[in-house]
Amino acid sequence: MSSAPLRLVCASANPDKVAEIEELLIGIAEMLPRPATLGEVVEDADSLEGNARLKAVAVCAASGCAAVADDTGLEVDALNGAPGIYAARFAGEHATYADNRSKLLGDLDGIPSTARSARFRTVVIVAWPGGEELVVEGVCEGQIADHEMGIAGFGYDSIFIPSDGDGRSFAQMSADEKNTISHRGRAFHALAEALRQRT
Repeated sequence: MSSAPLRLVCASANPDKVAEIEELLIGIAEMLPRPATLGEVVEDADSLEGNARLKAVAVCAASGCAAVADDTGLEVDALNGAPGIYAARFAGEHATYADNRSKLLGDLDGIPSTARSARFRTVVIVAWPGGEELVVEGVCEGQIADHEMGIAGFGYDSIFIPSDGDGRSFAQMSADEKNTISHRGRAFHALAEALRQRT
């Protein structure tokens, strides 16, 4: 048993995601930035777990430290599970958040609210030097709104209404409210619990 704080290199270069991860792991782990010399990791796996593993292993190898990586997908039932693992580039390789939201709303045009069920799924992996890893998942069920609601958050937050909420989109919630029920919040809460059990 060690009393030294766990130090994790964050694989994400997305400042929005890094801020959420730091908030969720306060008191559990000290977050370190990914090595500036590490280029973009090609995420060409066919699953969220595979892509998270590619990032975690690459950052672990580059830094020589334990690394944490996550990958998130948005599964829309009316679109046969799309955009899925392609959520971040749904409207193209260099799509903005707004581009992706616009495409999704367009693809669902005319679909009634009763048929707009969807879920966010996040897989988080911690990779340690030597090959040890820890894998957890978080899922948040909900539905896609027919228009944008709220200005907080990022990604698809303004068009995703979680089932466990009160009818507001993620973008209408405070960070604390969102983290309590979100896919990423659930995944990192599971990670925090798993990391506590290691100490």
